[in-house]
Parts: sequence; structure tokens; C-alpha cells
Amino acid sequence: MEKRKLGKSDIELSVFGIGCWSYGGKKEDYWGAQDQSDAEAVVHAALDRGINYFDTAEAYNDGRSEEALGKALGGRRDEAIIGAKIPPEHTEPQTLREHCEASLRRLGTDCIDVYMIHWPITDHSTDDAFAAMKDLQAEGKIRVIGVSNFGVEQLGEAMDTGVRFDVNQLCYNLFSRGIEDGIMPMCAEHEIGIIGYMPLLQGLLADKFKTPDEIPEVRARTRHFDGSRPQSRHGEAGAEAEVFAALDGIREIARELGMPMSRIALRWCIERREMTCVIAGVRNLEQLDDNIAAFSHSLPADAVRKLNELTDPVMEKIGTNADYFEGRGNSRIR
Repeated sequence: MEKRKLGKSDIELSVFGIGCWSYGGKKEDYWGAQDQSDAEAVVHAALDRGINYFDTAEAYNDGRSEEALGKALGGRRDEAIIGAKIPPEHTEPQTLREHCEASLRRLGTDCIDVYMIHWPITDHSTDDAFAAMKDLQAEGKIRVIGVSNFGVEQLGEAMDTGVRFDVNQLCYNLFSRGIEDGIMPMCAEHEIGIIGYMPLLQGLLADKFKTPDEIPEVRARTRHFDGSRPQSRHGEAGAEAEVFAALDGIREIARELGMPMSRIALRWCIERREMTCVIAGVRNLEQLDDNIAAFSHSLPADAVRKLNELTDPVMEKIGTNADYFEGRGNSRIR
């Protein structure tokens, strides 16, 4: 498994990482129930196959994701790079410290490798939050400081604190290319690594749905879909016609290459050298092996060009707002 350096840090991440949001999940949680034995089997098999990055957050299943990941790593903690995230509402210095220490306990470790602010800070001082992160880093409780879902302006504000951070975790997939406009070039200029999430757009790019009507309500909340859908809050027209026209074309490329659409979508993300790693949830060993196959070789340059051309109309329709759940006027990413 190829590894890439994370920003200016001394950490190298596998280009594919395991998203652990489902870990510790119960039936009523976003991704439903997740059996601990399956999680442990995936974690150990992933480590055996050269995957070293595991991504979680205190908000995932009320901390149970962190607990489940800590248990799954067991005696192999030193082989793994753990990424964890703290919500922006918990970034007042003393609160941040308390929440970081709670995550450490749940994960069963004395250091979080990559600790990120989950969304941009709006209610607390950015300077104070980053100073607290730097203190925790100096104490050895954090190796690398990071952010998630920060736009160009917010990255500038974070850099103005003078505290070095090495990663920005962002939504990136064939239908969510808004970061290419300004955020990705800025990260590259300042040597900030990018960890991409939602590479399969919650199953859409895994070829699970053939028509817009098949999309479950909870997965049709993004700006790719019409804002009139029940759980949507963005209020925009969406790009359903453009998305499903592009899916037909991607399906054809998949047939030509003899590869499942999911593998093409995963590999496409990492063809950009600005990307350090892409994460996806993995439920079982079959899914793990299928996803790993996406990283065994590069896509032909002509296929990448065709994929970009096919999905350009989606980007043109929904624009460069990198918040895929909120309309431009309410975007949390600026």
C-alpha cells in the first residue's frame, strides 16, 4: 500500500484509510449497528495489508466509535495512525483539553496521532483554540494538529495563529470537486495534507442506485439532490439530472476497464498528488479487499480525463461551495 507524507510532519499515511464512523454503532445510529468482532477483523486485516490510518471522532456514535476502535487495535496500537476530531463548540481551551483527554481514554492510548477541529470555529477564539492544541502537542498528547472542512478564509485565519497544522480533512469525490477551485491549491502551496472523506458519496459512486428515486432520504440531503427532499436543508435545485447522466458514463468507463465503479471512484481521488489519503467506511473483510484493489494500480490518464469531463457539468451546476449540506448563503466553509 502506497504511503504519502502528511503535510510537513514526520507521519506517512497509507493512501487508503479506514473510516470508523460506524464503529460502536447501534441500530438507531446513522450507519446502523456495527458488530465489534467485524470491526476487529477489519482493523487487523487492514494493518496486515499495509493500511495504517484509522479515522474517528468524538461525535461518532457519542464516543462509542473511539471506544470500539481502541478495543479493535488492541496490542497493535503502535502500528496504527489514529485520526480523531473535536467539534468546534468544544474548542474553548479548558473544554478542548477535557475532551481531548476523554478521547484518549476512550481510545485507550496516551497520544492521538492526528487531532483535528471537526468544523470551523464560530463561537470561540480561533487563537485560543490553536494555542490549546499546541499545548497538548507539547505535552505529547497530540502528534499532529489538523483541521477539517476549513475553507480558504478559515485556513488563513488558522495560519495567522502561528500554530503549525498539517492536514485539512475535506469531502472529495467525483461529484464533490469544489475544493479544486481554491482550497486544494492553497493546501498544496502551504504543504497542508488533505485527507478526503465521502469518496463514494454514501454509496452513489458504488453503483448502488440507478435512479434518483432509489436514494434513501438520509442520503439525499446533499446539494447534489433537489432541496425539496424531506431531510434536505440547503434549499437549492440540486443536480440530479447531471449526476445520473454522469453515472451512466462512469458505468461505461467501468465496463471498458473491467473494474467496479467503486474502485474507479476511490482511485480517482488519490490520482491527485495533493491528496494524502482517502477514507471510506469498511464493514467486513469482503469490502476491505474490494476497496484495497482500487489502489493496486493507477487509472489510465485518458480515463481520468474522461471522468473529469463527465463530472464537470455537476460541478458547474452545484458550484464550488465545499459544504455539501448547506446552501452558499449558509455555508460553514468559507
